[in-house]
Amino acid sequence: MPKKVVTLGEIMLRLSPPGYKKFVQAESFDVNYGGSEANVAAAICNYGEQGIFVSKVPGNAIGQAAINHLRRYGVDTQFITRGGERLGIYFLETGTSVRASQVIYDRAGASFAEADTNEFDFDKILEGAHWFHTSGITPALSDKAAVLTEAALKAAKAKGITTSIDLNYRKKLWSKEKATQVMSRLCQYADVCIGILEDENELPPTTAAGAGNEPSFEALKEALKQMQARFGFKYIAATLRESHSASENSISALLYDGTAFHHSTEYKVGIVDRVGGGDGFAGGLIYGLLTGMNMKDAAEFGTAAAALKHTIHGDFSHAALSEVKALLKGDASGKLQR
Repeated sequence: MPKKVVTLGEIMLRLSPPGYKKFVQAESFDVNYGGSEANVAAAICNYGEQGIFVSKVPGNAIGQAAINHLRRYGVDTQFITRGGERLGIYFLETGTSVRASQVIYDRAGASFAEADTNEFDFDKILEGAHWFHTSGITPALSDKAAVLTEAALKAAKAKGITTSIDLNYRKKLWSKEKATQVMSRLCQYADVCIGILEDENELPPTTAAGAGNEPSFEALKEALKQMQARFGFKYIAATLRESHSASENSISALLYDGTAFHHSTEYKVGIVDRVGGGDGFAGGLIYGLLTGMNMKDAAEFGTAAAALKHTIHGDFSHAALSEVKALLKGDASGKLQR
């Protein structure tokens, strides 16, 4: 039987100018849907497990379109409630070469941010679940969303379900001070953490390590040690990114279990779509640990999954389990498969 992974968060409408056009050039927008926890649920489904996404969307055609998008990729949507005023939107301008990608948010007053805890029966939602996952984006949306996130984590812990949280700090959503305060409270309910709190180290995990940057790498390791000691995580991970340009990055990951570190294989990737890369790692790491992989193998699986996500358009990763395994075996040639 597939193992159940429950995720909680907001799904958004994504509007992007076609190709590499800038916003000011756009005469039309490509439509997609995504959000950190929705992306993880979809990845879990790709690997043959049951991804369950919990959220709230407006009771109109746009909300239904978001649900349909999730269902298309096998995500269980039975616990998504309907109501509120609108679906959050984000506009994405895809950069290339020396021009960075740009994101503009239009999510104020979105249905999920206004959701009340009593709209969700977590006893029922978490029945038979093996894993619960959320991110730091969710409590950043509103005070109500922070209360909802804590209620879900508490319910999962009470049932003995493994819990994970991807810190995912977004400076456009809240201040560093409030993020640190709220996430410090939520981290006490997490078994697995991805990222570091801002007050642990001023080097963000996505830029802390690069080629020949040994002091920063050591500082990141020390920050992970401090976080693990403070909250007692079973595992804590950080993704590492060296940006050569908007079109090419090198990515790897660092995982710590309280006694030893594992630094994964580094992949140099040509970027089709940068959005969702971290969620690709989270989904892969969760799958690895969920299915009994050791720390090293889970970190390697998550990193390979993240590398493949960068080659796939849209927020969701559609990399199949066989594709991740092939990359893990060293097949990074990109040759045509016949």
